[in-house]
Amino acid sequence: MHFVEPSREVLAETLLAAGPDSPTLCRGWKTRDLAAHLYLRERKAAVGLGLIIKRLSKASDKATAKLASKLKTADDYTELVKAFRSGPPALSPMKIKALDESSNLIEYFVHTEDIRRAVDRWAPRALDEEYSEALWDELIKRAAILYRGVDLGIVLVRPSGPRHVARRAPVSVAIVGEPGELLMHAHGRTRHALVTFEGQADAVALLQSAEVGL
Repeated sequence: MHFVEPSREVLAETLLAAGPDSPTLCRGWKTRDLAAHLYLRERKAAVGLGLIIKRLSKASDKATAKLASKLKTADDYTELVKAFRSGPPALSPMKIKALDESSNLIEYFVHTEDIRRAVDRWAPRALDEEYSEALWDELIKRAAILYRGVDLGIVLVRPSGPRHVARRAPVSVAIVGEPGELLMHAHGRTRHALVTFEGQADAVALLQSAEVGL
């Protein structure tokens, strides 16, 4: 099943419900900045690559800030979110289903939660089992990269039993949670992820102080 299209719908609805000036978990960004990022990453390759390639990050941030600054009214913001909601342009590589899935499945989940969890009172969503499995499958493909800055072994563990060794080291910590919560932790939203840890106290403390994510 292809989950990206419904995930895009949920993200767009979350953006619209929050309005342009709500907080997010993305450092320094309000919802208008996040909407600008989502719109541009499907239309300007440098914006998406700026999250991965350090030398492009300044250009990516500049383009995002420039577009966000143009969203002067609620209507401006709504129109941009609607444009994002309509999908990538005809010639975008994101029109390729496999690339769309690998690029956007996790992106849309995390950014939806970036809005939902930026307020004082929030609760995790009840996710469809197949959707959770798809999130897990994508997470384990990139877990080694997301935890590369951690000087520990990392084992991702689901309460239902499945586990994945993301990093090997003499001392390891197990991170236990549902796929969506493990995703949030792996993408640096460590204080807003409903996970628990199993391991030596000093190793857990080291993990909690480490830089996680891209």
